[in-house]
Amino acid sequence: MKVVFIGDIVGSIGREAVEKYLPRLKKKYQPDVVIANGENAAAGRGITYNIYQQLLQAGVDVITMGNHTWDNKDIFEFIDDADYLIRPANFSEEAPGRGMVQIEKGGVTLSVINLHGRVFLPPHDDPFAVADELVEEARKISPLVFVDFHAEVTSEKIALGWHLDGRVSALVGTHTHVQTADARIYPGGTAYITDVGMTGPYDEVLGMTKESVIYKFQTNMPSRFEVPKKGREVLSGFFVDIDNKTGKAVSCERIYINADYPFQG
Repeated sequence: MKVVFIGDIVGSIGREAVEKYLPRLKKKYQPDVVIANGENAAAGRGITYNIYQQLLQAGVDVITMGNHTWDNKDIFEFIDDADYLIRPANFSEEAPGRGMVQIEKGGVTLSVINLHGRVFLPPHDDPFAVADELVEEARKISPLVFVDFHAEVTSEKIALGWHLDGRVSALVGTHTHVQTADARIYPGGTAYITDVGMTGPYDEVLGMTKESVIYKFQTNMPSRFEVPKKGREVLSGFFVDIDNKTGKAVSCERIYINADYPFQG
């Protein structure tokens, strides 16, 4: 099974980048499943039902979330009925929605799990313990398991990668919006990257207008961060090819497209 993961989609520019490049990515990589992180898809703050549907129509199969899951209150109205939208599984048991979903393509089932880090982020349940529980459950169905770990610090992501090595097909980090250059396959067969990066405004700061962020750094005064509606785009992603019988990664590759690194293929 071949999987393409698209990093944190930020605002309308990010959504437009998905619509622009996903058909080309599908032609190049021939993915069976496309996963995308959509927690910033609604102007940088959560996701709406219309955007959820828009991303599915654009060719995304599963949408994961993160610390901005609840920013747009619209989500409470549809998350329980959204079959292909998952939020971090280590959120409170009181949280609506689910943290894992299975998707079948060509007779092969892939489990997708969403987890949330705890370092420099709200103290949710232990992602390591929740991962152990869900991975065991998922592997009863199929050895193909894909994890989106939405976390702040590199050490926590790397640690969970090693912790799950050999038990999941791939673990990708999201949240920091900057793609890391450490894509690899661990000895046990788990494809890994510390952060996939973001899909959204290219000429700003982590997707937010650079003027507002610079002002905040210069003055330490309150500044409202806004996501621009126009500008050049970046698409960051990750490709992994998984052995259907063993669930181990065969190969993996970073995807990075912008004005300075045009699409190749």
